[in-house]
Amino acid sequence: MRDQRIEKLADVLLRYCIGLKKGQMIGLRGTVLATPLLKELYKKALIMGAYPFTRIAFDGLEEIYYKYSSEEQLRYITPLQRFEAERSDALVSVMSSFNTKALTKIDHKKQAVSQKAMAPLMKKIMARTARKEFSWVGCLYPTNASAQDAGMSLSDYEEFVYSACCVDKKDPIAEWKKISRYNARLIKYLSTKKEIRITAPGTDMTYNVKGRKWINCDGKNNFPDGEVFTAPIENSADGHIRFTFPAVYHGNEVEDVRIEFKNGKAVKATAAKGEKFLNTMLDLDKGARYLGEVAIGTNFGIKNFSKNILFDEKIGGTIHMALGQSYPESGGKNNSGLHWDMICDLRKNGALYADGQMFFKNGKFLK
Repeated sequence: MRDQRIEKLADVLLRYCIGLKKGQMIGLRGTVLATPLLKELYKKALIMGAYPFTRIAFDGLEEIYYKYSSEEQLRYITPLQRFEAERSDALVSVMSSFNTKALTKIDHKKQAVSQKAMAPLMKKIMARTARKEFSWVGCLYPTNASAQDAGMSLSDYEEFVYSACCVDKKDPIAEWKKISRYNARLIKYLSTKKEIRITAPGTDMTYNVKGRKWINCDGKNNFPDGEVFTAPIENSADGHIRFTFPAVYHGNEVEDVRIEFKNGKAVKATAAKGEKFLNTMLDLDKGARYLGEVAIGTNFGIKNFSKNILFDEKIGGTIHMALGQSYPESGGKNNSGLHWDMICDLRKNGALYADGQMFFKNGKFLK
């Protein structure tokens, strides 16, 4: 029996998120576990007159790559990777893990070498995106591995995912337009402000956003979506923050992350678990200890932490920050091979202030 939610998801990804046009070349990435969605995307892209191509992985490839690659191989960027970054028009990347912990035991330094090598290509992709030459969206296909991380059965997790994407609704695009309007109201308020202060248990920090642009994330890149973000002035972050939920990066969980900022730089980073990995990533390059993104989650359909950043950073009433690379469309200037999002929950005893005035309390916009 065909799952109409998958058909709706493919339709929303291509028509709403990507805005795919006839004659465009679009990449479709995922693992074989996402075959039902990838086939639906491929079919719909052809019907729309586009030129789809696929990159479909199977279990264990990434682990083998990191285990057996030399440093020279880790630094190598293939012509195919360059072609996709420089010439293709669009990309749908479908997360569909066999094992979300597959890279946990991989040498952190090898992962850092590969990430650093990819930095120029990542910068090029972001620049093309900012110039509207390239459209991309990342989404998730529910698998047992992700369901286990979230502490759910596969069927319950499917409901969680499709509900967060609004594809269980009669008109998903109309629902995303509602989220877009909420975000626009928040942005209208923030766009005139300079200094943002965050307070929460274990957290009191400020940063400056003067002259930076707040971006409305309403389902066009990450899906599901629901956030507003910008890039802080690079040397402006001061104070300390405790990230409420585990910070997950390439399958590595780092728990109870606490970071102290001084003149924009993360001068001290500790964790109850995974502290070595945390600091290895923050020492990746000169930009890795500076903030590239600050954001407010606005998807109130996502209520629970699921150990997947695609969903968790969008939880309505939370904020998140990314260490490393900034998005050029926000005006950010930080460059790094790292972009690591970490989440702080403001729904209990948390607040945001703009130029000294509270505008967000216990997860709710007050204006």
